[in-house]
Amino acid sequence: MSRPERALTAIREPEAWAPASWQQYEALQQPVYENRVALDEALVQLRTLPPLVTSWEILQLRQELAEAAEGKRFLLQGGDCAENFADCSSPHIANRLKVLLQMSLVLVHGLKQPIVRVGRFAGQYAKPRSADLETRDGITLPSYRGDLVNGPDFTPESRRADPRRLVEGHSRSALTMNFVRALIDGGFADLHHPEYWDLDWVKHSPLEGEYREMVRSIGDAVRFMETIGGAPMGSLRRVDFYTSHEALLLHYEEALTRRVPRQWGWFNLSTHYPWIGMRTAAPGGAHLEYCRGIRNPIGVKVGPSVTPDQLLRLIDVLNPENDAGRLTLIHRMGAAKIGEALPRLIEAVRSNGRRVLWCCDPMHGNTEGTPSGYKTRRFENIRSELDQAFDIHAACGSRLGGAHLELTGEDVTECLGGARDLTEQDLNRAYRSTVDPRLNYEQALEMAMLIVRKQRAPVAGEEVRGQ
Repeated sequence: MSRPERALTAIREPEAWAPASWQQYEALQQPVYENRVALDEALVQLRTLPPLVTSWEILQLRQELAEAAEGKRFLLQGGDCAENFADCSSPHIANRLKVLLQMSLVLVHGLKQPIVRVGRFAGQYAKPRSADLETRDGITLPSYRGDLVNGPDFTPESRRADPRRLVEGHSRSALTMNFVRALIDGGFADLHHPEYWDLDWVKHSPLEGEYREMVRSIGDAVRFMETIGGAPMGSLRRVDFYTSHEALLLHYEEALTRRVPRQWGWFNLSTHYPWIGMRTAAPGGAHLEYCRGIRNPIGVKVGPSVTPDQLLRLIDVLNPENDAGRLTLIHRMGAAKIGEALPRLIEAVRSNGRRVLWCCDPMHGNTEGTPSGYKTRRFENIRSELDQAFDIHAACGSRLGGAHLELTGEDVTECLGGARDLTEQDLNRAYRSTVDPRLNYEQALEMAMLIVRKQRAPVAGEEVRGQ
């Protein structure tokens, strides 16, 4: 029996489920297509296209997430809030991969455990919106829902939901995956040469010295181990890397849900790791109905309004067999609300013996607007929520096993604060996001270092108990 299968033998194929059974339930956040014939044609084409990921990669990820829940690994999930078709280019993809590799390098070095690397890309082309319509200067048009649905330009043509974009999204995702696989297989993540991962402007970062010392230390350790072993450590030339996106557009997800030879059940082969957003996580909704039937690991965003009973019902739907590695709860409370909202959810899950991986998304609960009209997030609020999450889990006898961050490898100015103390005046210099603000490269690297410092710090009262 292969390694991924050992943790999954208790699972059974769900009853009364098919890839299209979600259509019998209320489906929120779905675009309205004026041309149903064009939609059907696009879906027929999607069903014939090759998958983007494989079933054995999916099962391997489930095993690694199970180990993260046990404290043997740490999940780093990050990438753009919403990908753009125009950013499907080698520099953007390479920079996005670089920042996640550099963050994982910091975490491996500091936490002394393997990192599960999951990118929010190769499919993160759709976004839920708080309103179906947007009004500017007396003109009302459909909201921009991501390049998988429509365009960001405020014109009737751009904002019309176009089903041909579903096929284009698959193509862009495939191109992204192909380049990422080529980079990794070619030694882009080689631990013998982590200095190659530097972005051109790392030398301007206030954290440059600390990062370079970390790189030097890892290089020394690799050379020491190879000297002792008498041979190069070939496994250090590549890393496992997985993709994720919000499983929002259910027609698209259904079209890429397949059976595979020598495996039971259904797999969503558009991504390794789909998640359900907070706006679509109703227990009686279409998104839970769809996700309950696939064998992929599933993430669910959990906000401050969720009650313990609601959370337990959601877990019953998505993980009725209580299987390790199946379900990740991604809490996104906001720095001001996490202290009140999270403990009761942890206690409900713990006391009922539910097996989940807990992950913190410190981004979405800390979004705010500026007087000049920018949507932004303050680095200190992001850090505060993540710090509190570690402390709350420890106090509740639980374990925070991952961080979920919106970030980019580009030199943007979208989030306030950080090592360079970006101000509101800096936002107009390089604000490029079409949806939500992201941590730039320096802020993302700083966040990884802060996670390490937090985990290394003694738990409150530990010194007293040791005396």
